[in-house]
Amino acid sequence: MLRIASVFSGIGSVEYALKRLNIPHEIIFACDNGDIELKDIDEHGLRNKIMNTKDPKEKKKLVDDLYAASRKTNFVKQTYFENYPITEDKWHNDVKFIDGTQYKGKVDLFVGGSPCQSFSIMGYQKGLEDTRGTLFYDFARLVDQIEPKVFIYENVQGLTKHDKGNTWEVVSGVFHSLGYKIYDKVLDSADFGIPQKRRRIFVIGFKNDNAEFEFPNPVDLPFTLQDFLIDSTKEGNFTLDDAGSIQLTKEPEVVHDKYYLSEKVLAHVMSTGTKGYYTKPEIDLKIARPLLSTMHKMHRAGVDNYVTTNNKVRKLTPRECFRLMGYDDTYKIVVSDTQAYRQAGNSIVVDVFIHLLKSINKAEKLF
Repeated sequence: MLRIASVFSGIGSVEYALKRLNIPHEIIFACDNGDIELKDIDEHGLRNKIMNTKDPKEKKKLVDDLYAASRKTNFVKQTYFENYPITEDKWHNDVKFIDGTQYKGKVDLFVGGSPCQSFSIMGYQKGLEDTRGTLFYDFARLVDQIEPKVFIYENVQGLTKHDKGNTWEVVSGVFHSLGYKIYDKVLDSADFGIPQKRRRIFVIGFKNDNAEFEFPNPVDLPFTLQDFLIDSTKEGNFTLDDAGSIQLTKEPEVVHDKYYLSEKVLAHVMSTGTKGYYTKPEIDLKIARPLLSTMHKMHRAGVDNYVTTNNKVRKLTPRECFRLMGYDDTYKIVVSDTQAYRQAGNSIVVDVFIHLLKSINKAEKLF
């Protein structure tokens, strides 16, 4: 059985890819703070205390208690627990305080993608040490401590150009310094079955230096954004076949009035912008723009996605956004619309992982 672990786990895109592929797997641990930030804590002191604590349960409790004291709800965790077989002892609240040595040799596939905002790298000579103070450091640190057979790291395409390429030079150098055979490439979800233009950098690392990996080839796009709309495929009719591929049973359903734009909001989203910031207002695209984690705020139509149904303009529903990330209608959405939009926009497209996993397995037999 494949043993997986993830950090910055979100709503579980790689976990859902494995589910869609019917691959038996065990979640060793997952981690996401749900955008809850702890304030006024001594991070250095807490790290030292954790490292000097022998019992893994006590290590975890030190951090769990801090998050419990914040009295804030981790909505990402709510969604994850509703959809995957995981218990509290396998959930970590903060990647910065995970001691990966307790998982050494226990993880086959390790997956994560630190937020792009975490990059503020000043030096370029010390490898992993140069990335201290960033969330990327903790992903790389855990790879070094856990020593998984394979890791997958994902981030926005712009990472490769950040700070005139200096950041990517450091990131790439750190990955190569970990003793893994490294491959990287920018992939677009529209090339792998999902009608959304979403380009992301993927780094694949193999512990086995003899692994010969090739990134998956693009496939024909069988759907348009309109196929994914509830107006044409009602909720419950966006399903999977036995191979885990998306199946649509066309049958219309009326979308709730709350998703339609008022005249005032419509005028805002269809405007071209102000003060030199110009965006061409386009709606009813066949391939969606990248879904945003902030789309609940309804940006202009040159940035966000809007469609026309019944001669009226509306925003996408949360279910449609989850579909555009590769989650079929059996995936449970248990949070508010605002949280659901945020979770969909922060996710990784499941279908990209599906194609990656198949290619990875050809290079290094994991399942």
